[in-house]
Amino acid sequence: MDNVKIPTHVGIIMDGNGRWANLKGKERSFGHKEGSANVERVVEYAFNRGVKSLTLYAFSTENWARPKKEVDELMRLLKIYFTKFIKKIANNGIRLKVIGDVSVLTPELKKVIEKGEAKTQNNLEHTLNIAINYGGRQEIVHAVNELLKDGKQITIESISKALYTADCGEPDLIIRTGGEFRLSNFLLYQGAYSELYFTDVLWPDFNGEQLEKAFAEYGARNRRFGKI
Repeated sequence: MDNVKIPTHVGIIMDGNGRWANLKGKERSFGHKEGSANVERVVEYAFNRGVKSLTLYAFSTENWARPKKEVDELMRLLKIYFTKFIKKIANNGIRLKVIGDVSVLTPELKKVIEKGEAKTQNNLEHTLNIAINYGGRQEIVHAVNELLKDGKQITIESISKALYTADCGEPDLIIRTGGEFRLSNFLLYQGAYSELYFTDVLWPDFNGEQLEKAFAEYGARNRRFGKI
């Protein structure tokens, strides 16, 4: 384990909460609750193993199309998560950033997010990006519009610097749980040369052992970035 190459920046598409709950004869909301609890465990494990930045796909721009009851439950769980774990995050040198268009979130949730970001802004050891109302295409449009507003030239480099995750660098590894084989509008620009790892394990069951498997496969790959 100690010889495994650890990626600096990891993105995770946390998929499978609803199916996990259905397999246990429970409501989808039960799966989201368990998935939310698993975030803390995976974050702690990843940072203890040497990951510097972690970007988690919590709620996409497309997820608003889900039933209102499920969306409301997801928003409630997000508020609980941020409220409960801000102190722990702050005391462990973790900087919290919420990426995506938060303007449409409830005032209560936005207030909790702002408090968490402000409290952890000086933590430099680790960065935890939580993607809420996030879409990769929308992020690119946002970055370009910001550059145009500032009168800056549109280049590969300038767009990269205008993205939400600019100060974290591009993700070395993107993991998707739940058995699907697609990026679902996640880190499209940043992930141009990311290593992709897909697993059938549903998010509530994804743990340190599963993360080690992803790290092992990542370390075994030859990243050529288009070169020989």
